[in-house]
Amino acid sequence: MGREIHKHKMAKHFITEITETSFEFRRNPETLAVEEALDGIYVVRANVKPDWFTADETVRAYKDLSKVEQAFRCMKSVDLKIRPLHHRRPDRVRAHVFLCLLAYYVEWHMRQALAPILFDDHDRHAAEQERASMVAPAVRSRKARDKASRKRTEDDLPVHSFCTLLQDLGTLAQNTMQVEHREDTFVLKTQPTELQRRAFQMSSS
Repeated sequence: MGREIHKHKMAKHFITEITETSFEFRRNPETLAVEEALDGIYVVRANVKPDWFTADETVRAYKDLSKVEQAFRCMKSVDLKIRPLHHRRPDRVRAHVFLCLLAYYVEWHMRQALAPILFDDHDRHAAEQERASMVAPAVRSRKARDKASRKRTEDDLPVHSFCTLLQDLGTLAQNTMQVEHREDTFVLKTQPTELQRRAFQMSSS
């Protein structure tokens, strides 16, 4: 009986009496009343003072936890692909964690600067204005939706993901050249495309 009643996490709503010869159960009106009062309601509790955070700010802070999960995915698999390194000495563990966070810190700032040429939403303020309320699902801004549908930026450049943009930028090279039968050398750089120039301008501003 215990296995069945716990299957759907409903045990708290029943009062059971089991003897050697009988089994009786009835609903628990007190726990049902508490459950009914919160049925369909999204509840977030916080340990901060009410004058620190409004209700909307509390919900926003809770939903920002998704950014932490995204950061872990980024470091472990999607972008940075930092493989597990099995350290034993505390100083090496701290160094590894520091390098992981530093790499993600650099990527985060790159994404902020390069958002207009990435599929990332670069007009988040407008997206917040379109949102019915803080508990409503997040929406992308009109500019981001247009960019995603056309796969072109407002400057008519191709839109990239962060990974494909890095691959595109990786085609730039600086070569040290030497003319045959001569000792002197010179540097020859590949000419950046319009997208690559735009990416460098945005990163440096």
